[in-house]
Amino acid sequence: MATVVERMIRAAKLDPQLYREVEQDEGAMKQALGSVLISSAAAGIGGAGVTGPLGLIWGGLAALLGWFVWSFVVHFVGTRLLPEPRTRTDLAPLLRATGFAAAPGVIRVVGVVPLLGPLANIIGSLWMLAAFVVAVRQVMGYTSTGRAVAVCVVGWFLYWVVTGVFLMIGLGGVLLI
Repeated sequence: MATVVERMIRAAKLDPQLYREVEQDEGAMKQALGSVLISSAAAGIGGAGVTGPLGLIWGGLAALLGWFVWSFVVHFVGTRLLPEPRTRTDLAPLLRATGFAAAPGVIRVVGVVPLLGPLANIIGSLWMLAAFVVAVRQVMGYTSTGRAVAVCVVGWFLYWVVTGVFLMIGLGGVLLI
C-alpha cells in the first residue's frame, strides 16, 4: 500500500489515476484525513505569525469541516443537479479523493517567509481547486472537465455561503456576550 506522502505527491501532480485509486480503496479514508490535516497544519505554520498557536488548532478543525461541507455540496450538485448519465458515486469515495486534493495546500507553509504568505495562499488555493476538479472528474465519471469545473465552482460558492452563515452566527453570538 502506498504511503500518505507518496499519494499526496501524486495528488499534487494532479495524477488522475491517484484519484481513481483512492476512490476505490476503502482503507484510504484515514490517509485522506491525514492529507487534509497535513495541508491545514502547513497553512497554520505558514500563517503562525498571523494566527498564533490557536489558529493552528481552529484552522485544522475548520479544514476538516470545510472538506466535508465542500465535498457534500459537490456530491449533491454533481449527482443531482449536473450529473452525466453514468454518474454514480457515494459520498465516501468522493471524500477520499477530495481529501487528497488538499495536498497542494502544503505549499502554504512557505508563508513563514516574510512577504510570501499571500502568494503561497493564492497558489495553494488555486492548485487545490485544480486538484479538486481532477478528483471530482474521476470520481463522478465525467467525460467533461468543464462539468467538473462547474460542479466544483458551484460547490465552492455554496461552501462560502455556508461558511458565511456560520461566521455570522458565531459573530452574532460574540456580539451578544
